[in-house]
Amino acid sequence: MEKTEWYLEYEIQINRPGLLGDISSLLGMLSINIITINGVENARRGMLLLSQFDENITRLKSILETMDMINVTKLRKPKLRDKMAVRHGRYIHRDVDDRKTIRFVRDDLGLLVDFMAELYKKEGHKLIGIRGMPRVGKTESVVAASVCANKRWLFVSSTLLKQTVRSQLIEGEYNPDNIYIIDGMVSTRRANEKHWQLIREVMQLPAIKVVEHPDIFVQSTEYKMDDFDYIIELRSYQNEEITYEPIERQQFSQEDGFSTFDF
Repeated sequence: MEKTEWYLEYEIQINRPGLLGDISSLLGMLSINIITINGVENARRGMLLLSQFDENITRLKSILETMDMINVTKLRKPKLRDKMAVRHGRYIHRDVDDRKTIRFVRDDLGLLVDFMAELYKKEGHKLIGIRGMPRVGKTESVVAASVCANKRWLFVSSTLLKQTVRSQLIEGEYNPDNIYIIDGMVSTRRANEKHWQLIREVMQLPAIKVVEHPDIFVQSTEYKMDDFDYIIELRSYQNEEITYEPIERQQFSQEDGFSTFDF
């Protein structure tokens, strides 16, 4: 029988010496292995566990619930947010009103890149939108996550170096393992019909698509915000307002041919 991963998180009520050792010994007696352990937010400790028998997890839960020193907050099959919490020591924060919107600040770039890399590793179609002000690190994070996931990235439209707008891909670039990056602002302002036809082709591929400025993108396409699987917001600081007016002034003040690549 294969071993199954579990996520255990508990809140420390009385932080006495030897507490972790007692819990580790209990896991050992139940033949449950610890894969990763780390402190998580708000005096909590998270563990990724490996157990061959689900009954041992049930016994573990019953025993832990009798301990006054801790309060078990989670014991379940690990979600992606659980794995990120153990690796980085803090949780990814979702929007209260829209659960598919996930917020990061610039200090969390390592966590963001790791999170996106895990999304990239999953097979099949996934549409990810990313919002943020200029120079906050949106495109760089998307590319860094591609490197971490060992995936090839392709710019369908972008402003990373110059304004890039593509109207076709070569044969080898139609690959479900690629990460396709679209700048919704560039596509909306500078694209022709050939470019939009390419975007429609890319959208049909069973691959990962990342759209910067998704709010602008949906205004000029048949796609809706509901079509996005994740919306990532990246800010320089916690309460920064994301607005498109400065982006429009910065990116589109020059319309001469020397500032763009069309191919």
